[in-house]
This record gives sequence, C-alpha cells and structure tokens, in this order.
Amino acid sequence: MNKILNDFPAITVVGGGAIGATDLSEALVLAPSIVAADGGAAVVLAAGRLPDMVIGDFDSLDATDRARIPPDRMHHVGEQDSTDFEKVLTRLQADLIVGIGFLGKRLDHQLAALNALARLHHLPCVLLGAHEVAFHLPSRITLNLERNDVVSLFPLAPVTGRSAGLEWPIDGLAFAPGARIGTSNRATGPVEICMDAPGMIALVPRARLANVAETLRSRAGAADRR
Repeated sequence: MNKILNDFPAITVVGGGAIGATDLSEALVLAPSIVAADGGAAVVLAAGRLPDMVIGDFDSLDATDRARIPPDRMHHVGEQDSTDFEKVLTRLQADLIVGIGFLGKRLDHQLAALNALARLHHLPCVLLGAHEVAFHLPSRITLNLERNDVVSLFPLAPVTGRSAGLEWPIDGLAFAPGARIGTSNRATGPVEICMDAPGMIALVPRARLANVAETLRSRAGAADRR
C-alpha cells in the first residue's frame, strides 16, 4: 500500500454521511486542508469548495462532480477490502485528522468508521458528530473537560486502564465488546486516562472538539520529534 505524498499538516477528511451546517467550517479552523473520501467530494463541492484531494473507488461520485475536480487531485483506489475512510487514512500522513460525514445517517457506516479508528489507532484522528466527538484513546491522554461533561468509553477490543477526573474511575475494570462498556461516565474537571492496550473509543461533548484536536496534534508532534 503506497502512501500518497502530501504536505498537509492538518487534514479535514469529508465523508458522504450526515454533515451539519457548521461542520465543515468548524473542522477547517483546525485542519484547513480538505481530503474527500469518494462521495464526500460532492459535499465539499456543494459547500463551494474544491477538495485538495479525493481518494476512493469513486463508486459514490457521479460524473458531473468528478468533472469539476482537476484530474491530478483524484486518486483512485480500486480495491474493495476497505472502506473509503480507511482508504484515506492509510494513504495520508498528518499531525491531525478531523473527520466529518462519518457519524450519523447510516449506522453501518458509523460502526465502520469507529472500527477504522480502532484498527488505525496510531493516527491522530477525531470524528465530529452532531453532539459528540469520537476518537481512539492513546496510551495516555489529558483532556481539559468541564465538570459534568459526559465521557463515554466503548471498547472494540479487550482492554484495561486507569483514570483520574472521572466520577466513576475505570481502575481495575476489564472492558471488552459484548461485556463491560463505559457509557455515560462524567468528568469532575480535567481528565487523565491511561490505557494498557489499543482498542478503546472515547466520546466527549462536541464543544470539546478543539481541546481533543489540539491534544491529539500535540501527541503526534511529540512522536515525530522522538
């Protein structure tokens, strides 16, 4: 699998799912380059923007929209073993990825997007939803949350960890799909979570998008400097 060379330090990835009226503008403040996942290009064009890059098998992008995008920005990936979101994530490098159009609309697409976050857990990616943002928990993270912010933890693999700043600490708990999950916990203020292995998806209020994004970006930058 070949990486597509790019010089985008922060990328907004646009999918073809539900997108709110302010999603694109909010994402672009944090990640000003636009990469569309296949049919997400139609969303970008409808907003009066031109994607910097389109990646996918193009089965969701009609000929009219395709003709509006310069050919050198179109990157066809024909294999059918991954979703268009995964095709994007596995071919770009960035210090921050903000995904819109991946939560909401179709439940199977939402589940696939969360699965991609867990599979590609090394990537600094946060998904913007109508009410929450979703991201994979790294081995250690500190978030400047406010008291009573809802913090939900959903395991996509067996995993354990520790926490500070949660109303119900996770220390000593064994999480796993089909077993214990951690929905509807609450912050008592700033939260620190340490995970012993990959596989935990976190959801926090949408209002904390900027904080989550900056935290993930800082971790990615620190990793690059090592």
